[in-house]
Amino acid sequence: MSTSTQGTDFGVDTETRVFHVEGMTCSACSARVEKVLSQVPGVAAAHVNLALERATLTVAPGVEGNALSGPVAAAGYRLSAVQDDRHEPEEDPGQSRRDRVAMVVAICVTIPFLLQMLAGLLRSWTGFDGHMPVYAEATLATVLQIGIGARYYRSAFHALRGGGANMDVLVALGTTSAYAYSAYLAYSLGAGAAGQLYFEASAIIITLVLIGKHIESRARRSASRAIRELLAIRPVTARVRTADGSERDTPVHALQPGDVVICRPGDRVAADGVVLRGEAEVDEALITGESVPAPKHPDDTVIAGSMNINGLLEIEARAVGSDSTLGRVIRLVESSQAAKPAIQRLVDRVSAVFVPAVVGLALITFVAWVLSGAGLEPALINAVSVLVIACPCALGLATPTAIVAGAGVAARAGILVRDIESLEQANDLTHVVFDKTGTLTEGRPAIASVTPLAERNEGDLLRIAASLQQGSEHPLATAFLRTATERDIALADVSGFRSMVAKGVQGEIEGAGYLLGNRRLFDECCPGIEPPDAWDSGGSTLVWLAARTDAGCAFLARFELIDALRPDAALAVDGLRKLGVKPLLVSGDAEAVVERIGRQAGIDETYGAATPEEKERIVSRLMESGAKVCMVGDGINDAPALARASVGIAMGSGTDVAMETAAITLMRPDPTLVAGAIDVSRKTIRKIKQNLFWAFIYNVIGLPLAALGFLVPAFAAAMMACSSVSVVLNSLTLRSWRPGNR
Repeated sequence: MSTSTQGTDFGVDTETRVFHVEGMTCSACSARVEKVLSQVPGVAAAHVNLALERATLTVAPGVEGNALSGPVAAAGYRLSAVQDDRHEPEEDPGQSRRDRVAMVVAICVTIPFLLQMLAGLLRSWTGFDGHMPVYAEATLATVLQIGIGARYYRSAFHALRGGGANMDVLVALGTTSAYAYSAYLAYSLGAGAAGQLYFEASAIIITLVLIGKHIESRARRSASRAIRELLAIRPVTARVRTADGSERDTPVHALQPGDVVICRPGDRVAADGVVLRGEAEVDEALITGESVPAPKHPDDTVIAGSMNINGLLEIEARAVGSDSTLGRVIRLVESSQAAKPAIQRLVDRVSAVFVPAVVGLALITFVAWVLSGAGLEPALINAVSVLVIACPCALGLATPTAIVAGAGVAARAGILVRDIESLEQANDLTHVVFDKTGTLTEGRPAIASVTPLAERNEGDLLRIAASLQQGSEHPLATAFLRTATERDIALADVSGFRSMVAKGVQGEIEGAGYLLGNRRLFDECCPGIEPPDAWDSGGSTLVWLAARTDAGCAFLARFELIDALRPDAALAVDGLRKLGVKPLLVSGDAEAVVERIGRQAGIDETYGAATPEEKERIVSRLMESGAKVCMVGDGINDAPALARASVGIAMGSGTDVAMETAAITLMRPDPTLVAGAIDVSRKTIRKIKQNLFWAFIYNVIGLPLAALGFLVPAFAAAMMACSSVSVVLNSLTLRSWRPGNR
């Protein structure tokens, strides 16, 4: 069972538990289950998703499963825990087979009624009325009403006993009314009742509802295919090398960080880790969305769930199970799919009174037709039409199916949305603020030149600079460390190390003090010092090394670093403009460097030499002017701006701090996915609005038509079945979405 710990109003830590809910047919059902679970002692919050058939509960420790499943069972539904290693409940093949058999039997029994209706329509041409014997009609209708329709009676009984009402109450009332009236006429008039019966109405209603639910179930399962694909790639076992050099198969859940895992061709990587030995190409498509296999060599990182295509790898496990990248991806996708937007909470309130309101409307319809002098028969038939045309299912499925499909297709493309609020905010974005390093640029700065400014050789200067950078997480630090490794330069121990955000580092090596950084660092630590030439270059990043003595600071070297623009950066900026979103560029690098990158990417508005606080202020200023702002970054110094923005997007190559702060995470360092995230958000929100519009309009138009006698029960049932199916199918059109395919 997936759990997480957090504080609550209970004054104790809580756990998040996920359960599968069986038996829900409409939004009234999910609202009922949510209400029942919310009333269980120890439950802090309950959220039930109809499309996923899942309940997510925040509970106090020690709450037993029986305390949760008991009240749900009393309400007519079944609650079963979802285990950590099996987030998706296994489909009951027996129940699926029984459902298919029931549908086939219902279709076969209904065919004679359809032929009878067709014969009646053609009677003026054929002279043949086609009426079945009364006893045959009654027998066939009874098979459907009592045999196949028993499920609706059970569901309706449990709903009413629990103090609620769902779609099955409407189906049971409508079909029973038509069936009972026809049975009364058949008993009273015998053979003379031929042509006056409405057994076909109850039969067709039951059959169409069964067919509609079958199609809807398949479509809902298709909508959640993305999460099932992620769940399917989780390896079950791993081959581990033991301390004595032997190998043994170990369940993945038993893996520990530090274990050495053997990954053969065709195997899935069992844990996030680092390659110790071997080379191979690894397919990471289902996790990052990158279709081209990634080559892996010693010291490269690998992701749990990726497929080893060719080669033997020995991997040191670093993150296992739910802590792995795949585990975090699954949690994020499930969380976003299970969330409820504000508009869905309104729909839930409407659904809570929908069924009682429809029953009331049916009674009013019946009484009005009787009082009009039309007679009992049209009054009953029109009331039945009102009951069966009403569909709370379409309302209940409108939002969750769109979210499930949208979040799923986004995850397949490498875009992870943390929650539905992020999706809603991304829909309205007007500005995107890019950090430079690691987002629009490769994030792998390289030392282009070293200029000694004192009598020191280049190797010694690189040794001092790289040693100072050992404790830094800044991208520029990797350039120094990589160069030192390539030149086999041994690093020295550093004492008194201090990292100054957006400025540089300082420390002592072998008793001597050193400073390494930009102008801001020296303005603070060595006021008044000036380099032999300009602080900034015409487009590259300059880093200065100085020695600190009692007499002051003395420059030792100037390092010129270049970080190449990503090949698709200009395409990413163009994609944003096509969406009507204005791009901006902000960075802690020098103004000239930021302006150069901006020109290359096609961004007019740039801000250089920005500290983390200044980045946040830039975002705040834009938001105060009424803009909806997205911040895109990948580093610790981007975290304040990511948190302040309407939507924060973290690049997948970034730090854990950036990813934890951001609302959306891109699983690969591809800036074109920023426009993709905005586009899929807009399309998902648009689908939600379309679904809700048609669900409401369908009921607003259909109910009056049925009440006024313009719809026979069979046609009303067909419309009811089509409404929920059409909502799900409309959501499924999101599955064709691809980044850049607008």
